[in-house]
Amino acid sequence: MAPTVTSLGALASLLRDGENVILPYVRDSDEEPALGLLAAAGPRAAEAPDEYTLLIEAIREGYLLHYETPRLLEEADPDLRLLAGDYLYALGLERLAMRGDLEAVRELADLISLSAQVHAEAGARAPHRLAGALWLAAVVSVAAGSTPEHEHAKEALRRGDPDAAERLIESATKTARQAGVGDALGRAADSIGFASEDVLRHG
Repeated sequence: MAPTVTSLGALASLLRDGENVILPYVRDSDEEPALGLLAAAGPRAAEAPDEYTLLIEAIREGYLLHYETPRLLEEADPDLRLLAGDYLYALGLERLAMRGDLEAVRELADLISLSAQVHAEAGARAPHRLAGALWLAAVVSVAAGSTPEHEHAKEALRRGDPDAAERLIESATKTARQAGVGDALGRAADSIGFASEDVLRHG
């Protein structure tokens, strides 16, 4: 079953559903949920592609609220941004746990904790390449399953290995091509400003 979610509208609608402190700050976005669609295109998400699209994008929005520019919330103060980011992390993980996909829960929990490490260690320097490689590799793992190479690449990141980004992308590209989601990986890379050529050269 092919995914049908084509924008972030479903996530915006979910954030507007019910009373919460972030409701007044939610806005619409027609941006393609390319990371979510990458997860949804993989064999592990075949039974519920739309759900995987939504939960990946919820966690992505949580990350953006913590570290970059969010797509669905505007004019929120820094404290509210952090609160909303934590809420979206929890929302994505909870929906995934409800599906019983504990492997993906572990992967995305690693993504959240390793993202925090990357940004903490970068200080004033923008860790764009390493953070992007981590995101792409994690979503490929959700889509198609983890591999020893992927786990070793995450360990390299934890140790501060300067080759961690390259190892993450190499593993992700190999797994994505084997799972038939190489094109989706390229689109996801472009969507986060990680040149798809940088991904495709590993193919």
